[in-house]
Amino acid sequence: MDGPIFVDTNVFLRFFVRDVEAQYEKARALFEKAEAGTIKLETSELVIAEIVWVLESFYGFTRKEIAEVLTTLLASRNLKIANHTKIGHAAVLYASGTMDFIDAYNIAYMRSKEYTKVATFDVKHYKRVDGISIL
Repeated sequence: MDGPIFVDTNVFLRFFVRDVEAQYEKARALFEKAEAGTIKLETSELVIAEIVWVLESFYGFTRKEIAEVLTTLLASRNLKIANHTKIGHAAVLYASGTMDFIDAYNIAYMRSKEYTKVATFDVKHYKRVDGISIL
């Protein structure tokens, strides 16, 4: 088996939105190969953030729908997501409806490092998080 194949945002979007049928079919075939174990896929946390942003801002997905997409991605066999655990924690925070995905990811990052202080002017999101103080 060759090395992993990096998957860009638009492949995931075509699969989840199914707005361009030919591209959906290609994406589906790629993901089926990964699920069967014949290939390995990989993506980055920035791709995940872009998926969230596009689904929310362009396609009007709800947080619940986006959380379902993220749960599907995180559970996918043979899809490695950079900082998988942090993305999972961010997805939970994001789904709670109190902050955007980037802030949720930053909080997940801080918790993974056991940081308790943040320098930010965006106090509305961070003040809601237990164990984090704003400088």
